[in-house]
Amino acid sequence: MARLLIDKDACTGCESCISACPFGALSMKEGIAAVDEKCTFCGACVDVCPVSAITLEKEEKAVTIDITAYKDVWIFIEHELGKIGSVSFELLGEGRKLADAIGCKLCGMLFGDKEAVDKFVKEAIAYGAEKVYVMESPVLKQYRTDSYAKAAVDLIRKYKPEIVLYGATTQGRDFAGTVATTIEAGLTADCTGLDIDPETKFLKQTRPAFGGNIMATILDYPNYRPQMSTVRPKVFAMPQRDDSRKGEIIRETLQMTEDQVRTKVLEFIKGTETVNLADAEIIVSGGRGVGGPEGFKPVRELAEVLGAAVGSSRAAVDSGWIPYEHQVGQTGRTVRPKIYIACGISGAIQHQAGMKTSDIIVAINKDPEAPIFKIAAFGIVGDLFTVVPMLTQEFKKRLGR
Repeated sequence: MARLLIDKDACTGCESCISACPFGALSMKEGIAAVDEKCTFCGACVDVCPVSAITLEKEEKAVTIDITAYKDVWIFIEHELGKIGSVSFELLGEGRKLADAIGCKLCGMLFGDKEAVDKFVKEAIAYGAEKVYVMESPVLKQYRTDSYAKAAVDLIRKYKPEIVLYGATTQGRDFAGTVATTIEAGLTADCTGLDIDPETKFLKQTRPAFGGNIMATILDYPNYRPQMSTVRPKVFAMPQRDDSRKGEIIRETLQMTEDQVRTKVLEFIKGTETVNLADAEIIVSGGRGVGGPEGFKPVRELAEVLGAAVGSSRAAVDSGWIPYEHQVGQTGRTVRPKIYIACGISGAIQHQAGMKTSDIIVAINKDPEAPIFKIAAFGIVGDLFTVVPMLTQEFKKRLGR
């Protein structure tokens, strides 16, 4: 609890603090400033006092949790419209490495109605979960912040996981933030890398900072648990499914009724996604080198022949040449196609962060010193307006189109 202290000997009665207080919590009594219960401890009066007669004391909250009681790596199994999000499987794959590094178990956290739970718990185990913590209730049939956060908070407080990972999706970002606030734990958002510090065994979380110009590695405050992160889809590889795997299922009851949930789902309308970069096996992208909106014509023609999606760099989007939903990179989509063809893209670190995990990268650029060539499996130095149409014609011949 904070306290606002006024030094009566130092106060000169200038009334500067009274006009500065946005809540009307200060007044003059016998020529000395006085504070009442309306004070919110914002500190505005401290800044304006010319004689430093006002101070704000804040009491630090003591943290006494026993961090040794926390163990295991948990993955939130996200699902929607009868399907588990692929990011959950990717996190199970990466979670396995983290669990092995700190010598603990890999677990899933799954919520839903009976139909969803019965179906998805087997998939979570097949993709590597040794345990799955389950809450089954009609209230959990569809994602809503109140019910899902209540389920997660109850499980986390009871079983005390060391690490909890969520997908950096629309659902995961909303959900993870609410859970972190409720249990007063840290949350590193939009991570692109995870590792365990070999000395402390703490989770090292890497994410972009300053608009993607640098990559920051973050460690949670050591006296708070669990360590939690949201992680970008397609950053990590999908593990192999093994339906022969066996796992333990821990079932708990949700202590919440429908009347306690503040939101109701009236209808679910899924938007039409014209660009599906996340699941594309081949992507043909254009950058600043295409020169303008018309410069994407050869890029689109090559993509059509290959059955590929059309991507772009941030420079092309910022220039208004192509809509944002095509953007690949740190501030766009993270992709992991089998083949990524970069046309007129220099390959700045922000763009590489969104596509460098592609299986095969093909770079086409006039500048032989372009950074994209350092990560490309195949590089073509030349004018994209000459090279790309030649590739399109050759693929048409070979594919019989």
